[in-house]
Amino acid sequence: MNIHEYQAKELLRRYGVAVLEGHVAWTADEAVEAAKKLPGPVYVVKSQIHAGGRGAGRFTNDPNGKGGVRVVKSIEAVKEAAEAMLGNVLVTKQTGEQGKLVSRVFVEDGCDIKRELYLGLLIDRETSRVTVMASTEGGMEIEEVAHDHPEKILKVAIDPASGIFPYHARKLAFGLGLEGKQVAAFQKFVLALYGAFLELDCAIVEINPLVVTGKGDIVALDAKVSFDESALFRHKDLEALRDDSEMDPKELDAVKNDLNYVALDGEIGCMVNGAGLAMATMDIIKLYGSSPANFLDVGGTANAARVTEAFRIITSDVNVKAILVNIFGGIAKCDMIANGIVEASKNLKLSVPLVVRLEGTNVDLGKKILAESGLAIIAADNLADAAQKVVAAVKGA
Repeated sequence: MNIHEYQAKELLRRYGVAVLEGHVAWTADEAVEAAKKLPGPVYVVKSQIHAGGRGAGRFTNDPNGKGGVRVVKSIEAVKEAAEAMLGNVLVTKQTGEQGKLVSRVFVEDGCDIKRELYLGLLIDRETSRVTVMASTEGGMEIEEVAHDHPEKILKVAIDPASGIFPYHARKLAFGLGLEGKQVAAFQKFVLALYGAFLELDCAIVEINPLVVTGKGDIVALDAKVSFDESALFRHKDLEALRDDSEMDPKELDAVKNDLNYVALDGEIGCMVNGAGLAMATMDIIKLYGSSPANFLDVGGTANAARVTEAFRIITSDVNVKAILVNIFGGIAKCDMIANGIVEASKNLKLSVPLVVRLEGTNVDLGKKILAESGLAIIAADNLADAAQKVVAAVKGA
């Protein structure tokens, strides 16, 4: 789950992470009031959307404008910047051409920037450890740095048994060329950020840029925080930070119904139980010449209600031309799944071809329920057969 920059900074501040003073605003007048609370005379007005590249972005109503992050030097200019951003669609490299609507801005104090660095924390799957990454190439996307200058990325993997130590941070500080009081400030910053990462069950924390000020302080100029959704049950306060307007409506529906759904750009809707089986299903659809419209994992405890909701979400995508159900019955027995498919098909009056492949517990009973339903359900014997049949249905064969 992602949150906005202003939310991330407020959270990190609580853990002792150095951030600039700033306030969120939903209107231009609120932006003015926010600026009046800051020392000035330099202010930064930032569009708040879940996407990077805001400063280099463009507004659809003003493609030649100044982008979604603007440095201004007066209260009047703060109001003008907020008026230009609020209620308009910002397009960046990460939003795609559809862009995202700006409904709030963050008005922040200016900063005397001497250097821009990069700092990020994530879980490295290769080492199964929280890894701290740093680079001298602040302000750039870390993927570009990794591709063009991998030698400029410094990494320190933290042993979960011992946790982080000051020497981990000092090693990175020296690698970044920090000196004097900057090293101590960086050390304090990294240790505080690591504490926040663990306690908040983060998936990633990215500070880009991390700046060294003219006075030698280390400050987060931007902050991106994403949480592990599997851990949100113990962070109800964090779950309340979710901005529903930033989510695909279908994905939001899935979250509310405990379904794992990701919208894609294909034409075959997929309903599967188990993430691994879902990935295999998407792969084989591509192998046989089509593309998946979604990733949807109904989980191991799927029931009729959940199956119905899954079908409703899938069919709400106008690009879906056929549906493939690929279920391996275990805890969720095949007969229960079959009943759910029949009930959902009737209630939603499916108008696209439906291919079903069932295996596992009570599979024969499940197939019998589908065969006697009177619905135009295409049965498949195995995954390859299912993929071939659903692709053929899409192509009109």
